[in-house]
Amino acid sequence: MRDNKKKLNLTTRIVIGMFAGIAVGFLLKLLFPDSILVEGYLTKGLFHVVGQIFISSLQMLVVPLVFVSLVVGTCSISDPSKLGRLGGKAVGLYMVTTAIAITFAIFAAVLIQPGAGVELQSDATFEPSQAPSLAQVIIDLFPTNPFSAMANGNMLQIIVFALLFGISMALVGGKSGDRLKTFFDDFNEIIMKLVIILMNLAPYGVFALMAKLFSETEFETIFSLGKYFLLVFFVLILHGVITYSLILKGLTGLSPWTFLKKMREVQIFGFSTSSSNATIPVTLETVTKRLGVSNSIGSFTVPLGATINMDGTAIMQGVATVFIAQVYLVDLTLADYVMVVLTATLASVGTAGVPGVGLIMLAMVLGQVGLPVEGIGLIIGVDRLLDMTRTSVNVTGDAMVSLIVAKSEGELDEKVFNDAEADLKERDVSEQL
Repeated sequence: MRDNKKKLNLTTRIVIGMFAGIAVGFLLKLLFPDSILVEGYLTKGLFHVVGQIFISSLQMLVVPLVFVSLVVGTCSISDPSKLGRLGGKAVGLYMVTTAIAITFAIFAAVLIQPGAGVELQSDATFEPSQAPSLAQVIIDLFPTNPFSAMANGNMLQIIVFALLFGISMALVGGKSGDRLKTFFDDFNEIIMKLVIILMNLAPYGVFALMAKLFSETEFETIFSLGKYFLLVFFVLILHGVITYSLILKGLTGLSPWTFLKKMREVQIFGFSTSSSNATIPVTLETVTKRLGVSNSIGSFTVPLGATINMDGTAIMQGVATVFIAQVYLVDLTLADYVMVVLTATLASVGTAGVPGVGLIMLAMVLGQVGLPVEGIGLIIGVDRLLDMTRTSVNVTGDAMVSLIVAKSEGELDEKVFNDAEADLKERDVSEQL
């Protein structure tokens, strides 16, 4: 029995949980479409409770993990100018990949024309929130109350406070700095152990999330928007596999196959939770323990990427903009397409941390090229499933940029990256629980 259990590693168990949940959700939808018992006791009962506990457990770790990891990483950097260099590289790479993503999406949409000849009506409405100005975004980077920022999960403010706290620890030095550094090192180790424990419970959480989602999804809406849905889906997959592989290979020489293989668990977590922030604990654990990125790099680039890296969202915006233009019979010029690329790329940073950022950014893009914002109502029905896929793409991009930055700074352990078994023995603690 023990040998059979060892054959099923964590990734395999999570994949089984995901597909089992999808299958159960499909069957419940097919066999009991209007059952009050199924809805009350399973869909909105057991599956909802287990799934939400799983997501809440991930989110529970995000703030302490990001703060403690950043403090530990920052205080080990003796040169403050290095932080500016890391920030410049990370933000620059995130913006470049976002620009590539939306350009790719627009090109594919113009070529395939998902909205040509489509006659759709939707009862869904969308009221766009007001996007903050660039000046306000910069002001809001600095928390007036760091504890309030942590309570509200304001990731950019947490990052800024952690960086300042870590720099102060490094500058103080001496016995006080060393004592505090030892405390945070121990604290960080305990939190990472919590992440490992939670990851071993992931198959059950993923099963519940998938079963609930696929038992509630209205597939008639997806069929009516099939061309749009499939185009966004395949562009997301191609960007996540091809574009990232080419960039990683070109800038680091590392094996894309090894990278993608080690990212499977993170991608499944992202797909299941639809939240880059909720996936931060798993992404950071994988980046540092399985891909070989130093903690001082990973603890900075991963939370930053989860907040401002919008490649998946940019792809949706590119295809959605062209789709809505075709549905409303509006011809976009080359200048309009350039404006879409620039707006989406800059907005990915300018609206970072704002709730509902994807739809706010899309409203901004549509407004820039004179398209009706109410067109968003046409695609809301299929956005939930696409959101899951684009989150997987986003977390893959976070890890890729972390690798590139670490490689450029000489803080990548390539032995760990190339070791297929790196960290697997420590993480599979299910027999000890």
